[in-house]
Amino acid sequence: MTATEPDAADTDSPAPTPERSGRERLRILLTFVRPHRRTLGLGLLLGLAATAMSLATPMVTKWVLDTLSSGASLSGPVTWLVALMLVGSVVGLFQWILLGRLAEDVVYEARESIVRRYLRARVGAITSRPAGELVTRVTSDTLLLREATSNSLVSLVNGFISLVGTLVLMAVLDLVLLASTVAAIVVVAVAMALLLPGIGKAQHRTQEAVGRLGGAVEGAVRAVRTVKASGAEERQSRTILADARDARRHAVTAVRTEAVAWTVSWGGIQLAIIVILGLGAWRVSQDLLAVSGLVAFLLYAFNIVGPITELTQAFTTLQSGLAAAERIREVGTMELEEDDEAPRAAAPPARAAGGQAAGGPVLVLDDVTAGYTADTPVVHGVSLEVPRRGHVALVGPSGAGKTTVLALLLRFLEPDSGELRLDGVPYPALSHAEVRARFAYVEQETPVVPGTIRENLLFSRPEATDEEVRAVLEAVRLAADLDALPDGLDTSLVSSAVSGGQRQRIALARALLKRPDVLLLDEATSQVDGLTEAAIHDAIRAHTRHGAVVTVAHRLSTVLDADRILVLEAGRVRAAGTHEELYASDELYRDLVAALRIAVDDPETSAAHA
Repeated sequence: MTATEPDAADTDSPAPTPERSGRERLRILLTFVRPHRRTLGLGLLLGLAATAMSLATPMVTKWVLDTLSSGASLSGPVTWLVALMLVGSVVGLFQWILLGRLAEDVVYEARESIVRRYLRARVGAITSRPAGELVTRVTSDTLLLREATSNSLVSLVNGFISLVGTLVLMAVLDLVLLASTVAAIVVVAVAMALLLPGIGKAQHRTQEAVGRLGGAVEGAVRAVRTVKASGAEERQSRTILADARDARRHAVTAVRTEAVAWTVSWGGIQLAIIVILGLGAWRVSQDLLAVSGLVAFLLYAFNIVGPITELTQAFTTLQSGLAAAERIREVGTMELEEDDEAPRAAAPPARAAGGQAAGGPVLVLDDVTAGYTADTPVVHGVSLEVPRRGHVALVGPSGAGKTTVLALLLRFLEPDSGELRLDGVPYPALSHAEVRARFAYVEQETPVVPGTIRENLLFSRPEATDEEVRAVLEAVRLAADLDALPDGLDTSLVSSAVSGGQRQRIALARALLKRPDVLLLDEATSQVDGLTEAAIHDAIRAHTRHGAVVTVAHRLSTVLDADRILVLEAGRVRAAGTHEELYASDELYRDLVAALRIAVDDPETSAAHA
């Protein structure tokens, strides 16, 4: 009776994002900086101050040389040189700290927005992407964003102003030498304009490949026992390393293009300096230029390497940042749960008036049709009433729609037609938080939240007392097991000391501790022994005395315990009744029971086997 419903990951895969132009990607990047424009402006001003002092240094050096040749006192120009050096260092220090903090603020805010979006998104929007790929957007993509949103933008402005300022001062010194310098800069600029788009595309493809690699590694690590038991280590390694090679290939392309860009820019400037040195020496020999003027011009020529290097570095880093910003902004396209745009308190809804609150069903599905895609319904016209107390079980073959019904109850999935009502109130009139406050849910795979056993138990109800925690652990016969652990409830659930069956009982205890109106169980006894299973069923029966239980049933013991059983087939309710009624009247139900290889001769025999 294993249930496997279509998952959003199978039917709602994200469409590939169309490639944006460089201007669109720059606009996306600037959205991360806009909240910090004042800080960025201050960093820019500090950078301009440092640039001004750097530009003044060769002119003061010329002053030193002219003073030396004239025999005047050197104290004035030397004092200016030392002052420029000291003040420039202090300004540079403050700019470095300021921009470093700005970069970390941008990274944190990007991560905050991604994490909040993940946790507020519709379940299908999250499960349609590999978990590892989502993680890379929070980790590596945001790191690429760091330099692009702070240093690169400031460096672009500073580098441009420094370059223009240097050229202006070169023009003051000698126009002929300036012409050779400008020719070299034009060659570098053309080469960069041709190479930079390739760098951007390669960086974007690299990040996409790293995202796929993260998803593949995450999946393999999660299923490492299955991988080893299947002898599939080598095959799985080849699959993962194919993504790694893809990432490497695109990264090498980016590195190669960057290397060409750097070589062109550096080689162009070195060639310009050689030309300046030769041409300048000739002009000095012709008395067309003073030696001090040539020295100052050469200093500017050497210094111009700084702005051009700064611009080259800023442009290449910016390309990585643009690719990262685009991937991060794609998270913003994830569809959110509608009423979670502004978080609301998880308060139970007001009880409906009259009989609904007093004795009517706590939960009603009325002719509900739903699916993970609009044109492929998984359940068709399902109607179900869950009494305020008691146990309802859903059974059926794989793909019948059982887990989908639970997804509808928890509003992980919205119906295409029909209506769900909680205490007589239609679901659309309630927030997601108000609906889920009334439920506790134990998944079939029993995932646990990273942390200790205590943190997991208190996850749904942090205010629970130690006595209440102890009571639910006793109810699922887990107290003695946990007492035997060296760290007790403070044992990390990453520890191998906690078995799969214990994790399943921890998940059930967490659900019981919440004291929900409706307890949803996607087979809570699939990994436990017979004695523990009996204890769990006792805990479930105890809950049915004051609340409702809805179970996706995969084992006969769960079926026999239920007050009412619904048989689902192909997304429709085929039959409903007690175990005895269905065993006598429904062939599919008899086949499902028989598949468990437990002899069921008649209802009395069935009860004896429970």
